[in-house]
Amino acid sequence: MLTLAITGCQARSQQPPTQVIYRFDDHRYLELKGYDCEGELWYTDTIRGIHTEPVSQFYHIFTHKFMHPSARYIAIPGWGTVMGGFKVSKDYGQTWELGSASMSPGPNEPNGDNAPYYDDVLSVTVINDQGFLQTKHSLYTSSKPFEDPRILPGGPGIPYRLENGKVQVLEAQYPGEAWGMVYMTKLGLEGTTQILKTNWQDLPDHVPEVKNYQGWDHMRCDMDAGKVAKKL
Repeated sequence: MLTLAITGCQARSQQPPTQVIYRFDDHRYLELKGYDCEGELWYTDTIRGIHTEPVSQFYHIFTHKFMHPSARYIAIPGWGTVMGGFKVSKDYGQTWELGSASMSPGPNEPNGDNAPYYDDVLSVTVINDQGFLQTKHSLYTSSKPFEDPRILPGGPGIPYRLENGKVQVLEAQYPGEAWGMVYMTKLGLEGTTQILKTNWQDLPDHVPEVKNYQGWDHMRCDMDAGKVAKKL
């Protein structure tokens, strides 16, 4: 009787593994719970006592350059054929916006698309509570981290004139996207009501320099985490 010993096969442990996939600094980090670098995403801030779940399942790590010194505004990108947006918190990670921060509906890309292909992305940087997505040919930014007081409840609104000369008012009832919840290029910003707001004025043409950053510049993940060698 001939017996074959086969090694190198892998089986999964009963409990999905949890691994740190990104460190912002010495007390803030992201963990992924799941197999094959996909699963639940958790955010922890040990100093503020925060442990929350930005994504409940199916999160894939972002593989391009990622630098995130910002603390109050947190924007987490993920993997995809097209950059679909960011999971966002505006209160240090205590709560997460129900929807994702999106790309503007306008023509950000040279071909008229509103969002870049993932392979065209070079980096994501989140600094001073503002996000910057750099691609091979464009810079996307979120707004400055505040709302224009004119479109807050009780504000006077922002009057503007249409091409036909008619005057409209951007009001608090329909103010457009909240701060930090949409990413645009300067091309995509043109012709939108967002450009009327003070938090969309004087945007930079380059990603701000990050100095003395204490975190990682890429996410990291072990594809074999939670797998054990199995002999047959």
